[in-house]
Amino acid sequence: MGTNNGFTDKGLRRVHDVLERHVESGKIPGLVALVSRGGQTHVEAIGTMSHGGGAPMRRDTIFRMASTSKPVAMAAAMVLLDECRLRLDDRVDPWLPELADRRVLKSYDGPLDETVPARRPITVRDLLNSTFGLGMDLTSIGTPIMNQIFELNLIGHAAPQPEPEEWMRRLGTLPLMHQPGAQWQYQISHDVIGVLVARVTGQTYEKFLSERVFEPLGMKDTGFHVPAGKIDRLPPSYAPDPQTGEFTVWDPAEGGRFSAPPAFQGGGGGLVSTVDDYHAYFRMLLNHGTHNGDRILSRPAVELMTTNCLTPEQQATRTDLAKNAVHVSFGQGQQGGWGFGMAVRTYRGDYAPLGQFGWDGGTGTTAYADRDNQLTGVLLTQVGLTVPDPAQLIHDFWTTVYQAIED
Repeated sequence: MGTNNGFTDKGLRRVHDVLERHVESGKIPGLVALVSRGGQTHVEAIGTMSHGGGAPMRRDTIFRMASTSKPVAMAAAMVLLDECRLRLDDRVDPWLPELADRRVLKSYDGPLDETVPARRPITVRDLLNSTFGLGMDLTSIGTPIMNQIFELNLIGHAAPQPEPEEWMRRLGTLPLMHQPGAQWQYQISHDVIGVLVARVTGQTYEKFLSERVFEPLGMKDTGFHVPAGKIDRLPPSYAPDPQTGEFTVWDPAEGGRFSAPPAFQGGGGGLVSTVDDYHAYFRMLLNHGTHNGDRILSRPAVELMTTNCLTPEQQATRTDLAKNAVHVSFGQGQQGGWGFGMAVRTYRGDYAPLGQFGWDGGTGTTAYADRDNQLTGVLLTQVGLTVPDPAQLIHDFWTTVYQAIED
């Protein structure tokens, strides 16, 4: 394949037409999409910032990335591995004493006081591959442990999370759901990593990410909040009513949760960004860790992040979760594998090839790259996955991106 190969004109017209159809349906007020391959980059900005009209979407519109933060936020930990300031199999207790001497529930859905001792300490690796013993699991909502996680506001869905020291203290009061290293679980590990990075470096998580990742990559609009001078570039975030489909504002721009620096800088879902910033990051991953000749991450760090690290048993649990929660997640998560901070496709379930890596976000965001085609795609919208519409948009985006490839 010649590296100059990009997309066909006919294919890109179809990308545009399909995205436009979603906006014209009234279900998606607006979107910004970027696709790049070889030397060719193509951007679509369609629709408006708000439901019901107003200012148009622009290429530099800033979006709440939600879980699409994970692949980017993970880079901080990879820098520390590269510099031997962290090791994969070091125990985390010296940095995170709140996670020392864990108790583990006898049964993940059982009473919180029926526990056994952890068989071993939690390691850095357990955090990086999301197997440290606690996390979100759509199949365990309503269990005593999940109720307590929500009660203590450790996930931050309903209200912003407390500052890091208090967040860690609360986390330390809980038993683990599973033995360290046993089972893949979503979300919480990413927020723990942010605290770990801050404690190891003596800087805030955001400052370290900015100095080592965002600034060298020219990601000038990426961070944990939107400064006042840019707030007009942030649309409201909608979470339509799952029953009626009626548009409700989950988070306004002015005075919303991203309008001021948060108490907790969450690597699991706290970033705001743009299509061009995310493109720079994923192109760096495709370039084995370099950007314009500058090395951001080592080649092996990138290879490790973007390779499936789950055992067959762990992968079975993840696949089972994806396929049996499909009515809730609308198909999000059906790629099989998981690396560090992102999905890694281990089976062919749609148009994308094996090895494709990236992730999606509950606010209606998606970003993936794949080495086979040297392809990157980013699609950002302001409609949350409380309804199937943004998930169907994301699905159609990837279908049209892959059919647009010039062979």
